Amino acid sequence: MKVLGIIPSRYGSSRFPGKPLIDIDGKSMIQRVYEGASKSELIDKVIVATDDDRIFQEVQSFGGEVAMTSPDHQSGTDRCGEVLKSFSDYDIVINIQGDEPLIEASQLDQLIGAFKNNEVQIATIVKPISNAEDIRNPNRIKVVLDNQKRALYFSRSPIPHVANTNHDQWLKSSIFFKHIGIYAWRSEVLNELVQLEPTALEKSESLEQLRWLYHGYQVHTIESDIETPNIDVPEDVDKVLAVLLGKS
Repeated sequence: MKVLGIIPSRYGSSRFPGKPLIDIDGKSMIQRVYEGASKSELIDKVIVATDDDRIFQEVQSFGGEVAMTSPDHQSGTDRCGEVLKSFSDYDIVINIQGDEPLIEASQLDQLIGAFKNNEVQIATIVKPISNAEDIRNPNRIKVVLDNQKRALYFSRSPIPHVANTNHDQWLKSSIFFKHIGIYAWRSEVLNELVQLEPTALEKSESLEQLRWLYHGYQVHTIESDIETPNIDVPEDVDKVLAVLLGKS
């Protein structure tokens, strides 16, 4: 089973333009993500997929592998699909978030391990919610699961709704999972997914995985207790530095 790790990385960001190139204790963020992913024991190749020459040059400068992709892609999934066309001999593709400079290789390996089950088409990671604020936060994606740990639905709203109970008691009344946005696909499934048109449900929640569920694809989940801080806005850099320097 050959595994291709792809790090989609774009320069433009409404909340933090140019963040792949920010300095994090002497290394660019994209370098830290690349080096972290490269520690995986199960990924055979790691490649950055970008549409920006500045990122392309940065990856080359630290000896990483990089591919220039179309600027028209609407998602990291689409960018991964373009790169896969050049690596058709790979069986599994994993989409590694380019804004997580403290990515844990063990978590990537745990996700890839899901494909030992031949029935798995798509796999992703979930983590139990322990903070009531996360349940109400629309930026924390919630997911409900079936008895085989397959996703039934993803939402920005609190799911499941706990009837006849005050919100502050929900954590005591039910198990909630948040979605950790790392995906892995069988190559043939990814090739199919990038051909699908967006759906009304996906547009309503602004969650592309709902397109896959709508069309009948199964999303298996792996439960993890790891959640590394990502960088969405400039203020997040200090949070990452605090963790990084605390390890050194």
